[in-house]
Amino acid sequence: MSKKSKKKKKEKEIKEKPAQTLVQIQFSRKNTIFFGIGLILVVLGFILLAAGDIVISPILLIVGYLVFFPLGILLK
Repeated sequence: MSKKSKKKKKEKEIKEKPAQTLVQIQFSRKNTIFFGIGLILVVLGFILLAAGDIVISPILLIVGYLVFFPLGILLK
């Protein structure tokens, strides 16, 4: 067998294999709502931080990043 025929055979095998996905994620309305709430909290936290509020803004940022974004990803 020549090198060209081996190469063509190898390319054909690669093309015939179907693409496989590791994880299939479908976001529902609930996921989108949690992401939206998290985004609103994060934006509001950064606005308050820019305004000089050092008490409420970190709380909003932590809740947005560590509660609502993960809930948006993990809940089905």
